[in-house]
Amino acid sequence: MKNLKACTTILVGKKASIDGSTMAARNDDTFLPLTPQRFVIYPSVSGRHETLTSGQNGFSAPLPENGYRYQGTPNVDVEHEGVYDENGFNEKNVGMSATESVYANERVLAFDPLVSNGLAEDSIVAMVLPFINSAKEGVTYLGSLIAKYGSPEGNGVIFSDAHDVWYMEIVTGHHWVAQRIPDNSYAATGNRVAIQEVDFTDNANFLWSDGIQSFVTDNHLNPDQTGWNFRHIFGTATEFDQHYNTPRQWYAQLQLNPEIDQSPEDFDLPFIRQTTHKISLEDVEAILSSHYNGTQFDPLGHGSNEDKHRYRPISLSRTQNSHVLQVRNDAPEQAAAIMWLCFGIPAFTPYVPFFGNATKTDASYSDTPLELNIDLKSAYWMYRTLSMLVESHHAKFIQTDLDYLKETREFHYRFVAQTIKQAQSMTGKELTSFLTNQNQKMTNEMAQRTKKIIEQLIMHGLQLSTLTFTMDKNL
Repeated sequence: MKNLKACTTILVGKKASIDGSTMAARNDDTFLPLTPQRFVIYPSVSGRHETLTSGQNGFSAPLPENGYRYQGTPNVDVEHEGVYDENGFNEKNVGMSATESVYANERVLAFDPLVSNGLAEDSIVAMVLPFINSAKEGVTYLGSLIAKYGSPEGNGVIFSDAHDVWYMEIVTGHHWVAQRIPDNSYAATGNRVAIQEVDFTDNANFLWSDGIQSFVTDNHLNPDQTGWNFRHIFGTATEFDQHYNTPRQWYAQLQLNPEIDQSPEDFDLPFIRQTTHKISLEDVEAILSSHYNGTQFDPLGHGSNEDKHRYRPISLSRTQNSHVLQVRNDAPEQAAAIMWLCFGIPAFTPYVPFFGNATKTDASYSDTPLELNIDLKSAYWMYRTLSMLVESHHAKFIQTDLDYLKETREFHYRFVAQTIKQAQSMTGKELTSFLTNQNQKMTNEMAQRTKKIIEQLIMHGLQLSTLTFTMDKNL
């Protein structure tokens, strides 16, 4: 199996957001600085007779005959890295992001070990997203596949639609729990089992694998005197967690609940919280693009060398894509799903909006080459280049970059609002064609804006060489 990915997740209920939308967001982090990705749209299918086989672990399963159109962000080097479609919407406005790698403790794994050729992250989106009609159905559908095939790894899987956001944690070979994020709340996690107390009388807000309660009871797995805390029973609490995982959850809550005093190393940080204000899209993007900004733990900040390297940041050079799956409840249904996609390092590059109801993506996104071409026709490599330039002269370039990011956000909000307004009078194929064209316009505009700032930074950088000498003007 390929190394598991290490990601960060932010989930927002519709009454907690500023515009009544649901938001399901995640950083897709790998263990390599460069794992080039594409953004593609797979067409709907009918009457198909095919089997999906993973080149990573040998998982194999027949695909249903009929499936919806859906988005994906697969790896370019499929032969060596696997497919890993990661995130997108299907044509029913159901979003899926998979996966947040999570890790079970040895007690539970002893009695339900992982299944080496089970359904893994590389195949999970293709096996689920084209076949579901709601977020909750996504949980039950995937749960049935895990019961049948097992899981070779611990995975946190996100499902969202206009009304619901569900987070599902598959932790052993066959056992899992899923929780619906309350409408007035948000959730944040990073690579630890997140779900806490489970209410087995409330299947409107909790779902679980068959037999999980008896599994825990029969094998004496619950360490608590009272209650049924999924994190305590199935999760880990190690020094590694305190430096790699819990600080990211702490920082997300610091941004959204600054009035609450917590420790970055607290094993019992709550999974779900409420804020005193409405959460905006830029709030979510700011968390996913952060590196402990404004604290002594910022690797690019002014803390001590020890503090700057104490905790693993949220935004990394290894972040291959960051995304926010937003479903707007103030837009026509066919124009409600928007994936905000960032292909660079989120700390330095923008989230670009793509309407889910579209049939194709521009070649700059769908035809990513495995290596950089200096013409920067590839969106992935264009944004990675911008990231590298800003970080290489951070003190000199960051304000220019921040100005660019602010201007692009303003443009994006205006563009999306105008597009939704125009979409009000359209339906069916006409609307799908219109949104496909709007995605293309956005792609073209962002290429122009981004190449312009890259040119400006290169020109500026050429003047920053240390190989210089100023001669006395009197000589």
